[in-house]
Amino acid sequence: MKANSLAVFNSNDIMPTNADGTMPFRQNNNIFYLSGVDQEESILVLFPDAANEAHKEVLFLKETNEDIAIWEGEKLTKEAAYATSGIKTVYWLQDFEKIFRTMAFEAGVIYLPDNEHLRASNQVETREDRFRDWCKKNYPLHTYERVSPLVNYLRSVKEPEEIELMQNACNITAKAVDRALKFIKPGVMEYEIEAELMHEFLRNRSRGFAYTPIIASGFNACVLHYIENNQECKDGDVILMDIGAEYANYASDLTRSIPVNGKFTDRQKEIYSAVLRVMKSANKILQPGITLANYHKKVGDFMTQELLQLGLISQSDVDKEDPSWPAYKKYFMHGTSHYIGLDVHDVGSWTKPIEEGMVFTIEPGIYIREESLGMRLENDYVVKKGGNIDLMSHIPIEIEEIEAAMNS
Repeated sequence: MKANSLAVFNSNDIMPTNADGTMPFRQNNNIFYLSGVDQEESILVLFPDAANEAHKEVLFLKETNEDIAIWEGEKLTKEAAYATSGIKTVYWLQDFEKIFRTMAFEAGVIYLPDNEHLRASNQVETREDRFRDWCKKNYPLHTYERVSPLVNYLRSVKEPEEIELMQNACNITAKAVDRALKFIKPGVMEYEIEAELMHEFLRNRSRGFAYTPIIASGFNACVLHYIENNQECKDGDVILMDIGAEYANYASDLTRSIPVNGKFTDRQKEIYSAVLRVMKSANKILQPGITLANYHKKVGDFMTQELLQLGLISQSDVDKEDPSWPAYKKYFMHGTSHYIGLDVHDVGSWTKPIEEGMVFTIEPGIYIREESLGMRLENDYVVKKGGNIDLMSHIPIEIEEIEAAMNS
């Protein structure tokens, strides 16, 4: 942050559904990352150069009372907020405007966050949006800066404590996969598999799926964002499960493609093995110093060779390809890796070199619509010089492991 500047972070809203219904609360990841506070109507202000030592870091919380405790449950007291965050100065939210005024007049620069994510498409006004408008209206002569580039970088390099939580999320996912492999057989419905996974998540203290699950059998596996999960799993088909547990607000993200009847056909083995080889090759080059653009180009080269061997594309296709949409994209049309952390598609730079301690998925796939066959494999990796840490190494992925688990 620049000298004599402050930054402000707001919690998320509790979003309405209909009548008096609301969606489950999910905290804004920036305020959670910086303070550990997982409660609505909270504000964090950071002011490193504040003249008043008590105002270098300040939390504002909604004051609780007996009625709130009866109807909604316990909320943070000032003492509990300090124990959670380590922030000593805690005020009630009703005092925010008065106290913030003294801080803002002392500061020359105000840092404000926005949802700076390449895939973001906000259709609703957030608490952050409203605060940004309020702040600029009431303090029009201040200089404003974007805080997202600073926080996004901090969040992209994981602390050991974060990796431990993500490993726990992956361990819960492993238990769910083990349960699903023993459950799946011809005739079960995709939503029944989803229910088996959810059961295992909840009984292991996960809040549930880290994202909307994909349970896609047969042709459905060729629809990249298939989430209906309402079809019957048929003998001879492959089912693609893109699922992951959330634990302590941290995500896991796994994909497995498995035979509904417990045994791959020769053709299915051929495609599966090609995807697995690309995944292993990608893991070797996802190392500190490479950029995601160069990494994805190299993975595309790996996939091109596999598709040539499979006869799905020809050398002529490669020679005549459009560099902006290479020949391999006909069967592998999405990216290979994304950041993962508090968000399943976590924040981080897509242009700067990758660093040790960042966590990425690796998820190549081959989708052959004319054969109703979609294969994708995905694990989560901590980038480490000399060899990455696979947080899902204990989850079956080899053909023999999958078949053995399904038939045990």
